[in-house]
Amino acid sequence: MADNTANAIGKQVLQILLQYRGRWLLPTALVSGLALLYATVRPDTWEASQSLVVRNEAAGNIGEPGKFRHADEMKTAQETILELAKSPAVLRQALVEVGPPAGAVASANWPSDEDVALAAENIKLTPPKGAEFGKTEVLYLKAKDNSRTRALAFVSAVSKHLQARFQQLREAKAEGMIEELTKSVSMTAADVATVTAKLAELESSVGGDLAELRILHESSSGDSDLRRKSLELETELRQAWLIQRSEQSLLDLLEDARIDAGRLLAMPSRLLESQPSLMRLKEGLVAAQLKTAELAGGRHDEHPLVRAAVEAEEEISRQLHQELEIACRGVKVNLQLAGERAESLSEQLADTRARLAKLGGLRAEYSNLISDLQQRNALLATAQRELSEARGNWAGAHSSSLIYTIDQPDAGIRPIGPGRATLALAGILAGLALGAAVLFVTVPLGQITGIRSMESPVRPAAETVASYTLPTFRLPATATHRGSMPGVSVGKALKKTIAR
Repeated sequence: MADNTANAIGKQVLQILLQYRGRWLLPTALVSGLALLYATVRPDTWEASQSLVVRNEAAGNIGEPGKFRHADEMKTAQETILELAKSPAVLRQALVEVGPPAGAVASANWPSDEDVALAAENIKLTPPKGAEFGKTEVLYLKAKDNSRTRALAFVSAVSKHLQARFQQLREAKAEGMIEELTKSVSMTAADVATVTAKLAELESSVGGDLAELRILHESSSGDSDLRRKSLELETELRQAWLIQRSEQSLLDLLEDARIDAGRLLAMPSRLLESQPSLMRLKEGLVAAQLKTAELAGGRHDEHPLVRAAVEAEEEISRQLHQELEIACRGVKVNLQLAGERAESLSEQLADTRARLAKLGGLRAEYSNLISDLQQRNALLATAQRELSEARGNWAGAHSSSLIYTIDQPDAGIRPIGPGRATLALAGILAGLALGAAVLFVTVPLGQITGIRSMESPVRPAAETVASYTLPTFRLPATATHRGSMPGVSVGKALKKTIAR
C-alpha cells in the first residue's frame, strides 16, 4: 500500500512538473545562467606568501645577542611589524613600485586612498599554523591579487618596504633615546661636578687630617691613627704628671734634708734612685755613724780611733750637704723639664682632641657627600652605558635589519577559492532549488488532477499521516479566468492534509 501511495505521489509530482514546467525552468535557467556567467567572468584570486624571520637587537643583549629575552618582547615586536605592514606609507610605496593592475588606467594620483585601503584589506601577517604571536620568530606575510605575478611582486615590495620602514622606526627611536640620554648624561655629569666641588672644598678645609677623615668614614668602629695618638698622649701625660710629682716630692725632701740631715736618712730609697751619689753618701754616712758608735762604745771619746771615726763622719756629712745642694739643683732642673713636658703633652693632647672633634663634626657631612657622589657616579655610569647602547642601536639601524626573508615569495599553483566548475554546479543546484520553491509556492491546486484515495483497513493513529491521500480541490466560483491563483496552494494543502 505504501508503494502505491509513493507511486501515486511521484506521478502527481511529475504531472505538476510537466504541466507547470515554465514556473520552475525559468528560475533554474536564470540562476544557472547567472552562475555560469559569473564563473566565466570572475577573475582568479591569488595569494602570495613571503616567509619572514624576526630577531631582537644584539646591542644591550649580553646573554644571547639577537634572541628575545621573553615572549612578551617578541610579541610586541611582531605586533609592531604587523602595524607597519598595514601602514599607509608602506602600502603606498609598495603600490607605487608594483604599479596599477593590468588593464587599469593609471591616474595622476595613483595610488589613491581607496587603493591603499583595498591593499590593506588584502595584506595580512600571520604566524605558522598552530602557533601564535610571541611563540615563534617565523611569520608569513600574505598578499592577495587577481594576478599571480602581481601578487608575488606586491608581497615582495611590501616585505622590502616593511624592512626599510622598520629600520627607519628603529633609527627614530634610537635618535630619540640618544637625545634623551645625552641630556640625562649632561645633567648627571653636572650634578657629579657640583658634588665633587663640595667634596673637594671640604677635603681642602680638613688639610693634613684628610687621611684621618677617610679612615673615620671607612672604619665602622671609628678607630684611626689620630685616635690612637690621642690615647698615647694621654698615657704619656699621666706619666709626665707622675714624674713631676715624684720630682717635686724629692725636691721637698732634699730641701728639708739640707736643714735636718736626719730626714735624709729617713728618706725612702726609691726617691734617691735618680741620685746615685747621694745614695752612696747616705749609705757611707750611715756606715760611719755605725762605726763611730761601735768605737765609742768601748773606748774614750778622745781615743784616736774614736776621734778619727768622728772626723770621718763629719767629713761625710759635709760632703753630703754639698751633694744635697747639687742634687737640689738637679732635681729642680728635672722638675722644670717634667713640667715643660707635661705642658707640651697637654697642648698636644688638646690639639689632637680639637682635631678629633673637628673631624667628628665633618664626618657626617663627608659621608653624605661621598654617598651622594657614589650614587651620582652610578647614575652617570648607567646613563652612559644606556647612551652607548642607544648609539649602538642607531648604528645597527643603519647597517642591518631585524627582519629577514626566507627564500622567495610563493603563490602556489592554483588560485584560492572555488573553481569555475564548482561555481557553475553550485549555480545549477541553486537554480533548481529556487525553481522548486517557486513551483511549490505558486502552483494552484484547482488545476491539478487529484490523486484518488486508496482504501485501506483501519490503521493505528500513528500510521494515519503516512498513508494520507491527496484530495482534489475545486476552484471557487469566483475565479474569473483559467490559471488565476486560488486561495490555497499545494504547500498549504499538504499541510492541511497532514494536520487531518
